[in-house]
Amino acid sequence: MSKDDTQKTEASKENDLKMPPLGILRFRKQLIMLAHTVVFAVSLMLAFLLISNMQFQREWLCVLYPKLLLCFIVIKLPIFAIFKQFRGWWRFVSITDLLDIVKASLLSTFVIVLLWFAFLAVEPIRRHIMELTAVSQAVFILDMFATIVLLGGLRMGVRLYHEEFRTTEGGALKRFLIVGAGNAGEALLRELHRMQVEQYEVIGFVDDDPAKRGVSIHGIPILGMVDELAEICRREDVEEIAIAMPSATAKELRRVVQICEGAKVRFRTVPSVTDIASGKFKVSQIRDVDINDLLGRAAVELEVDALENFLKDKVILVTGAGGSIGSEMCRQVCNFGPKLLLLVEQAENVLFFIERELRDSFPQVQMQSLICDITDKVRVEQIFAKYEPQVVIHAAAHKHVPLMETNPGEAIKNNVVGTKTVADASDKYKVGSFVMISTDKAVNPTSIMGSAKRIAEMYIQDLDRTSESHFVTVRFGNVLGSNGSVVPIFRKQIASGGPVTVTHPEMRRYFMTIPEASQLVLQAAAMGQGGEIFLLDMGEPVKIVDLAKELITLSGFRPGEDIEIVFNGTRPGEKLFEELSIVGEDMAPTRHEKISVWQKTVTMDRSELYGKIEELVETALRQDHKEIVAGIKEIVPEYIGDKTPAS
Repeated sequence: MSKDDTQKTEASKENDLKMPPLGILRFRKQLIMLAHTVVFAVSLMLAFLLISNMQFQREWLCVLYPKLLLCFIVIKLPIFAIFKQFRGWWRFVSITDLLDIVKASLLSTFVIVLLWFAFLAVEPIRRHIMELTAVSQAVFILDMFATIVLLGGLRMGVRLYHEEFRTTEGGALKRFLIVGAGNAGEALLRELHRMQVEQYEVIGFVDDDPAKRGVSIHGIPILGMVDELAEICRREDVEEIAIAMPSATAKELRRVVQICEGAKVRFRTVPSVTDIASGKFKVSQIRDVDINDLLGRAAVELEVDALENFLKDKVILVTGAGGSIGSEMCRQVCNFGPKLLLLVEQAENVLFFIERELRDSFPQVQMQSLICDITDKVRVEQIFAKYEPQVVIHAAAHKHVPLMETNPGEAIKNNVVGTKTVADASDKYKVGSFVMISTDKAVNPTSIMGSAKRIAEMYIQDLDRTSESHFVTVRFGNVLGSNGSVVPIFRKQIASGGPVTVTHPEMRRYFMTIPEASQLVLQAAAMGQGGEIFLLDMGEPVKIVDLAKELITLSGFRPGEDIEIVFNGTRPGEKLFEELSIVGEDMAPTRHEKISVWQKTVTMDRSELYGKIEELVETALRQDHKEIVAGIKEIVPEYIGDKTPAS
């Protein structure tokens, strides 16, 4: 049996436990009304017994009780129906349900008392019931309290039965600790208790509020503060930690993980406040903490109107549409209702999958998949002539630094010639806006890849001077989870039992999530007037060795004990520290706080620039590393990558 079939079988069993037989469900409302009627009869009987010293007396049992019971049932059933007491799902009873019982009981008693005094005003009736007036008024009050207690107790009994006696243990219970003793933590505990198949033994809470220390929530103690997590995990033999802080920042999540670095626990988290409030997720739908949670930042504030003007009802062409950035650019573009989305990609498999995904997610968007090598001028111009794109997002590029050091000619061919071909076509066919996605590695480049991207920047910045199209560039650093990035490599090494390989203890990189980078690229492109090189705020750089330790910890292992970290030396073209500051003498702010403009422009004469690029392209065909390096330095003097890599 497959894993999916097993999961379906387990889900089916759980549903069988949850749902009563279909025949009972058909008469559920009638059964609830019957239960209320029985409770009304018992509560009235208790009221009479309480005023009679728990003795049955013939005068009220045979005369007054039946008449009053009929009156009570006729009055109470409609009033309780008004308060929706016959619709509730008793196994999920809450304080709100108990308050509704109190309200319905109070209103019922008020109506009964009014009718009683109305009857007293009628002389013939008054003579018959005058002697019972004092007794009856006491009965009304006692009956109200008995009704509240019995109905509340009945509902709580049903919930207790489902939560405590009708659960089945799903094997050995995992020892579970909840970080955060607020509303989310309490709600998570309640929902864990409601699970039909019991999986967790909640041993306690951890919270930084000193006033909560020593307090219990639903019988579960608060064991200490977050700084004591590691000790608590060891002392209590904790297997899983749930971080029940939906509004916690990435920094706060990292703190929790770092404190538990040697504890060998699995980390879970609850959905965001927005997802819980919208009903998209429940608190109990916990998931594993991901590295994106630890390095992610606040949601990007976008100028929606500007982006709609930039993208809505336009023909948008995205190169490298199957790549990590290109595919996310396509997703973001689809949110703004383009007239036609052109997915340009050389690799057919990734193009096939991104097209299927987009058609499923955005069926209203017209799109066309186009196999194309961006260095093929004839094919590129063929596409531009046929579809007449109005916005071009150029994401296609070779990005892997060490690979480009050993294949330097391909870096020049794809990153320089490819960019030039697409940019020239954009100029020729009068595209409205062209945005090139660049990299932090183009700043004072030490690699073939970075210098190739810098040359591409220079070319389109110069082209903008005379073109009717607007050409802009957007630079940013590494994105989490992209193809070839350290995160998937580390995950694979951890899954294999290690070691995790890091190039250098001081290696640092900027990181941002793929959606954030893509949104900011579009925002910068919408602001561009032509010729700008925009830089995205990447936040604070992250030490790669710290990233490795956090991934090992998140996987439930201990760095240096269960999984070793090995330093294997920097690779050709790599820097220890990337340069991507958005402040400084060369930087100018924009109206968006996370986007700045690099103020330097191309100072080389166009004919000289184009001539040197042509010479470099000719040199690249020979794949000679030394010649290519010499050609790059003619165009990018700040390039310092002159080491020849081992073949």
